[in-house]
Amino acid sequence: MKNASRLQRPSRPQQKLNPHNQQRCGFRREAQRQETKKGNVSQETKAPPAEAPAPPKGPWPSLFKPLVFTVGFTGCSFGAAAILQYETLRSRAQKAKDVESEKLLQGSEDMAYWHNWWNQLSDFKQQLILLLSAVDDFWSGLSEGQRTVTGIIAVNAVVLCCWRIPALQRSMLKYFTSNPASKTRCLPMLLSSFSHYSIIHMVANMYVLWTFSSGIVFLLGREQFLAVYLSAGVISTMFSYVCKTATGRFHPSLGASGAVMAVLAAICTQMPEAKLGILFLPMLTFTAGNALKALVAVDAAGLILGWRLFDHAAHLGGAVFGIWYVTYGHKLIWRKREPLVKMWHGMRSPQAGGPGPR
Repeated sequence: MKNASRLQRPSRPQQKLNPHNQQRCGFRREAQRQETKKGNVSQETKAPPAEAPAPPKGPWPSLFKPLVFTVGFTGCSFGAAAILQYETLRSRAQKAKDVESEKLLQGSEDMAYWHNWWNQLSDFKQQLILLLSAVDDFWSGLSEGQRTVTGIIAVNAVVLCCWRIPALQRSMLKYFTSNPASKTRCLPMLLSSFSHYSIIHMVANMYVLWTFSSGIVFLLGREQFLAVYLSAGVISTMFSYVCKTATGRFHPSLGASGAVMAVLAAICTQMPEAKLGILFLPMLTFTAGNALKALVAVDAAGLILGWRLFDHAAHLGGAVFGIWYVTYGHKLIWRKREPLVKMWHGMRSPQAGGPGPR
């Protein structure tokens, strides 16, 4: 969920960052409070005053550049995904040829060679190889979706650790939180989708993403899923920008909930009768379609009533994009990638006259 954290003005000149555990993180000014102890990091963390922009007193911020960035980044994401899929298929075809060639060259002497090589290793090296083999078996046992999402989780974990480094606080607030009132508006639209200030916040988002990773990658494929996920993060932030500018409620946000909501909405739209449950309440089950309706209703109510705990606009933007993509966007965007792939194939292999792999 998009987290809503608030920026307080304590009695001293410093300003503090008060994180909450949900998705898009909003910071706002409140009445003066007594300053907490410096060691209580879970409650507040020092934040540079310059990085918490106040609502503009003049004209509302222009959203033209963020809109251009959203359209351009989305197009580049799907274009790069199409090229990545082409390269993956090409690599697999070449690997299959190499494997067949190796099988023809292998003989009974190979087994004896590797047996002698293993016996010459020390016990430590043998144990290390066995450990690496176990890790490889575990990795191979994961689904393609889980392996893909593992990289996303790793990036989010690195960004979370960066939030704990005091020297990086100014840069983190500038580039890893999105705010239409900030001078830097475009790049944070993407980076804030990998940013979480709270561990609970990150774990909640990444658990949902991990749970639905196998289904969404099976439905779309790895490359198309990555394009949808990255685009959803930027589009949900753009939707949040529009709502914040329209209402005048300017506060920074961060979190992956917009992108996660797009994944959740896509799965629930394609499989509305699938049964879902709650982790700590296994006896309570409901259909995916009803779960999606409930989430959209809660976020719509939060947006209308002005709730600050979550960035409900970003949630709704991600959900709308996920529903639209599996309903219409797949046909309008992904199925029309063939000209781009052919052009790339011609650049990649000028000597080949035929079309690339389909």
